[in-house]
Amino acid sequence: MVLWTEWWAWMSAALILATLEVLIPGYIFLGFAIGAGVMGLLILLGISAKGLALTLVIFATLSLISYLIMRKVFGLRKGQVKIWETDINE
Repeated sequence: MVLWTEWWAWMSAALILATLEVLIPGYIFLGFAIGAGVMGLLILLGISAKGLALTLVIFATLSLISYLIMRKVFGLRKGQVKIWETDINE
């Protein structure tokens, strides 16, 4: 078997990407980690794509969807930023 059809390779990539998210926060790597984790689960359950190109398209789609969901849930809410009109010394 080739490496991209192995579930453990996708789970390992998810773990590495999640670790990168802890070191470099910003929800970028977490979206890719969730995409890789879901891809690993799909392959483990026997739902796998035929070929590398289709596998990468599915991974990219899953990562984009997870990133957009996280941005909606954890993103900056309207009215959350405080703008100071006066200085403390005035």
